[in-house]
Amino acid sequence: MLHINLNDQSYDIIIESGAFKEVGSWISHLWQPQKVAVITDSHVAPLYGEALMSALKTFGFDATLLEVPAGERSKSLLQATALYDQLATFGMTRSDGIIALGGGVIGDLAGFVASTYMRGIHFLQIPTSLLAQVDSSIGGKTAVNTDSAKNLVGTFSQPEGVLIDPALLSTLPIQRVREGIAEIIKSAAIADPVLWQTLADLKDEEDLLAHATAVITETLKVKQHVVEEDPFDHGSRLTLNFGHTIGHGLEKLAGFGGLSHGEGVAIGMVMITRHAEKIGLSPKGTTEQLIEMIGKFNLPIEAPEVAQSKLFEAISHDKKARGSHLKIILLEEIGKANIVTIPTEKIKDYIQ
Repeated sequence: MLHINLNDQSYDIIIESGAFKEVGSWISHLWQPQKVAVITDSHVAPLYGEALMSALKTFGFDATLLEVPAGERSKSLLQATALYDQLATFGMTRSDGIIALGGGVIGDLAGFVASTYMRGIHFLQIPTSLLAQVDSSIGGKTAVNTDSAKNLVGTFSQPEGVLIDPALLSTLPIQRVREGIAEIIKSAAIADPVLWQTLADLKDEEDLLAHATAVITETLKVKQHVVEEDPFDHGSRLTLNFGHTIGHGLEKLAGFGGLSHGEGVAIGMVMITRHAEKIGLSPKGTTEQLIEMIGKFNLPIEAPEVAQSKLFEAISHDKKARGSHLKIILLEEIGKANIVTIPTEKIKDYIQ
């Protein structure tokens, strides 16, 4: 178990194989009986929706299951509005709560809805994908996409608890496993050389899943440290965006779903490090280390062909842009990252 210690909202993260079997007891220790809306998607609902609903009812909760289509396109203001209407129809009040049951899209969408419905109601995370378990389920960032950019509209709103059961990953398609591994590689690259060596010692995706509890825990410790130090993303927490500035731009151009988040991050890490190494801002050989690690887990290292002008336009809408400048994350070495501010125009040198 990890404890996220924040001034306004602290919470525990349960990381235990088989923990989902005791989900009703976990929720009942955090919440009094109330109305609960479980927000999930069309892939996860048939797998775990019935079990969660049964557990909630056993412990005295009045629960409803709200299912959205699986995929990045559900992370929209249109889908959020539809959920607001369903919550109102169910009679949800500010004393009631939402549970996100799913991957990163569901966590972001349900968190955004919970933080804005009636100006904020209770919220719990039960991430079912590796990406959500190692990254998006903690830290309090919620968001939806717009036509302009990924995660452009959102809030900072911490959950009241997170339950991570690595056993749930057994139903995950291999592409979704790889998507999460990209974030694990990122975390090791920016802050944890020991985790990097752990990844180097693993054979493949299957071997990583066999050690999932330990790997997830060590990855989350990286995020725990920066979230506690910088909960609103003004300083050190920005290092978590390594690979994301370019990655988000590539995702947008691919149509939010054509290229997975993890694939975009993997490519983004390589692209930004390749140029940083070329101009002496990252050590020689760093890009090759990234390529070797990313390639071992069958993630892409080269961007699909896109016009540089379109990619630049997509990046210029990124939330890390500040006026005419952009904050990018570069590796000082494997296990240590720096935040570098550049004129937004200079990002063109990194995306050639």
